[in-house]
Parts: sequence; structure tokens; C-alpha cells
Amino acid sequence: MSNLKWEKLSSKYLVKEKWATLRVDACKMPNGTVIDDYYVLEYPDWVNAVALTEDNQVVLIRQYRHAAGEVFLEVPGGCVDPGEAPEVAVRRELLEETGYEFDSLELVSTIYANPSTSYNKTWCYLAKGGKKVAEQSLDGAEEIEVLTVSLAELKKLLLGNKFGQALHISSIFYALTKLGELK
Repeated sequence: MSNLKWEKLSSKYLVKEKWATLRVDACKMPNGTVIDDYYVLEYPDWVNAVALTEDNQVVLIRQYRHAAGEVFLEVPGGCVDPGEAPEVAVRRELLEETGYEFDSLELVSTIYANPSTSYNKTWCYLAKGGKKVAEQSLDGAEEIEVLTVSLAELKKLLLGNKFGQALHISSIFYALTKLGELK
């Protein structure tokens, strides 16, 4: 198997803000070709969870996403804080967004949103045994509606193209496969 990895020759930040970081790298390909301006978006890692309550209801959320200008049906999740383990982050996000705590978490997939232009990972979990223990604790830029559906309804929503976020669709696919719901 041949080496396909590029060598990074230099890197320069063009924008470095909380939610928008852009750098340009100069890279050398294994065949010797030099690419002077390869643009990379930097984001924190993300987590999300297909979360099942004690009675096997799936906890979903609805929220407005400004870049798309639409309200989306999603699974709970968010950013991994610096120095935070993904499992800690997903438990925190589940509690903040939904008010639920879960007995168990299982990593079902680690995926990339777009590895050609950004390097962050999304850690996808299956959470089980959820109990409502608190009210939501949202930040100032969040308005989130929480709802629950059966596994059958989740499959129907997935196959009916009712989720617009590709990373959430992947998480649902992996979780349903793990649960034996997709064959």
C-alpha cells in the first residue's frame, strides 16, 4: 500500500474566532507536487446521541438553524469543550438540551463532517435508560423544543427524509443498526 499522506510545509491563520477559524496550509504531496494554498476550517469536535428513555422512547429536539434558515428535527448534541472527553461532553449536552440523564452510553461511530476542508470529528453515541431529572439549561443563543418518539417512528422519520443534518442521519443509522432495527 502506498503512502498517500501529504506533508504540511507551513500554516497561516486567516481568521481565528470562537466559531470561525480558517487557516491556509502549504502542502507537499507524495509525488512532489506542492499545493501553496490549501484552506482548512477548524471547528471543535462534536458529539451527538440517539437517546432512549427507560421506556424506549427516542429523545429528539427541534431548533432553528440560522445558516440554513430553517427549523430542524435533530438528535441532541453539541461541541466538545477543550480538554473534555467526548463521553463527558455528550452527557453534558444531553442534560443541558433535554434535561435527561442516561444510564449507559455506547460509542457507535466516529465520523467527519467533511474531511477535505475540516478536521473535526463527530462522536456518535447510543444512550439508554434516560430519565428526566432537570429542566433544560440552554445558552443564550438556543431555543430547543424536546419531543419523544418510538423507535418505529424514528425509522419512519429517517426514511421519510425528515432529518436535514447529515451527521445526525449517520448517527441514527448507526444506532438503529446497533439496535437491530435496520437490516
